[in-house]
This record gives sequence, C-alpha cells and structure tokens, in this order.
Amino acid sequence: MSAKIISGTQIGAEIREEIAQKVRDLKEGGVTPGLSVVLVGEDPASVSYAAGKAKAAQELGIYEETFILPQQTTEAELAALIAKLNADPKFHGILVQLPLPCHISGEKVTYSILPSKDVDAFHPVNVGRLLIGQPSFLPCTPHGIQQLLVRSGYDPGGKHVVICGRSNIVGKPLAVMLMQKGPGANATVTVCHTGTPNMPYITHQADILVASVGSPQLIKADMVKEGAVVIDVGVNRIEDATKKSGFRLVGDVDFEAVKEKAEAITPVPGGVGPMTITMLMLNVVKAAQDQMGKK
Repeated sequence: MSAKIISGTQIGAEIREEIAQKVRDLKEGGVTPGLSVVLVGEDPASVSYAAGKAKAAQELGIYEETFILPQQTTEAELAALIAKLNADPKFHGILVQLPLPCHISGEKVTYSILPSKDVDAFHPVNVGRLLIGQPSFLPCTPHGIQQLLVRSGYDPGGKHVVICGRSNIVGKPLAVMLMQKGPGANATVTVCHTGTPNMPYITHQADILVASVGSPQLIKADMVKEGAVVIDVGVNRIEDATKKSGFRLVGDVDFEAVKEKAEAITPVPGGVGPMTITMLMLNVVKAAQDQMGKK
C-alpha cells in the first residue's frame, strides 16, 4: 500500500486563508501589513523567487514593494537602502533575496536588518531567541515542515525525528524547534550530516525522517523504517530527455521506492516548497501585529 501524500500545496492554501483573515482584521484596525523585497542583480532563480514572494503578498492583501538594484551595487549602497527600510513604518518586514553578489557580505546585510523586521528569521537575535524557546519569528521552511506534520496528524511529540542535513536554513533550526517543550515539538531529535558514519543505521530508526541534504534521491528505501513519515526538503534538477526542458525536479528521497514503505511522504514538487513562502507571509503578518501592539 502506497504512502499517504502530504500536500504542501493543499495545506499551504489552508494556511493562506487563515493569513488572509488576519490581514483583513489588521486592516480593520487601520494597519496594512507591509513587506519590502530587495533584489540585487538579475540571477534568474533569485528573480523568480522574489517574484513568487511578491505575488503571494499581493494575493493576501499585504502591501509589497520590490527594490531591484543593479549587480554592481556596493555594500554601502545596499546598507543605506536597508537603513531606510528599517525606519519606514509602512514596511513591517524586510527580505533581502539571497544569495547576494560575491562582493557583498550576506552576513553583514542580514545583521543590518532590524530583528523586529527580520521575517526570514536569520538575524542572530532571532536565532538566539529560537534556541531558548522565545522566538520572535519562526524560520520559514522549518516552520512549514512543522505545520505539514501537525496538520497531517503526525505530531512530532514523543517521536524520534532524524534530520539529514545541518544547514543554518533548515537542519539546525528545525532540530531546535522540534526539541522544544511545547505543542508541535517535544521530539527526540538526531541530526545526520556528511560526518555521520553509517547514516542508514540512524535513518532506519526514525519515526519521522527529514531529508535536507541537496543530493538527488540520496535516501533509499532500505534507509527508511517501515511506516515512517518522510519529509523531503530537497529540490534537485536531473536530466530527463522526455521533458521539453531537458530536466525534471526530484527531491533528496527516492520517492517511488520509499512511498511503498513509508506511512506518509511529501512529494517534490508540491510538498515543502509551497509552505516556505506561506510561512514567510505569516511572519509578515506577525510583524505587523507585534508593531501594532507596541503602538
């Protein structure tokens, strides 16, 4: 029997309806949530990602403005723009599309955004608050994964969660979130990475297995326990002569084989991906609520 498909498209749509209601409530109180998206250069993937975020904001009634800067923009010029956005009350959230051109320090730029407007949750203040269980914002992809699990009936509480990958964007923050004492968490968490010997031995113990390694179809069926829940974060292009584009998207999990063994699994595309932008929009609304509350 094939696994239940956990649809990020469907669950993301449900959450967006909830966000739209929050936006309407804020507007009735005289506040329109605002997001500024900053894009440096014309990298096609970055342009596409930024456009997707702008479209999502507009569809939800969030005021959005995209600032497109040329590739040769200096670090000082970008810093000046961020300082201006930090001071502008109509923008509750600031998002700088990464990666930046190599002559600009992504770290410095991230640190220059006010923590109260850091809707990506990358600022060290927000990362630190997450670690001690007092988050201002939850990082978007990990929060999306948590919502996929909870809303599909697979609460991590009391479960052994194995995360393959230790990135600052997914692996580390997700581990921190799921080990917290609270709803949607309370899991026993193991993190695997390139320095982990005999990874299949550990992944086979997982009640919930999260793959975020950036390696196409690395997780095979023999690495997964019968009845496990599998969350595939990976998005990889592989050659496919049958496709007009010449490639197709696959995750970090061998989907066709693993779905015959798992209880539930996310597809690629249509799994974790749609959740990331959705949770970003939720952070923008939270920023507006927080800043409204301070007033």
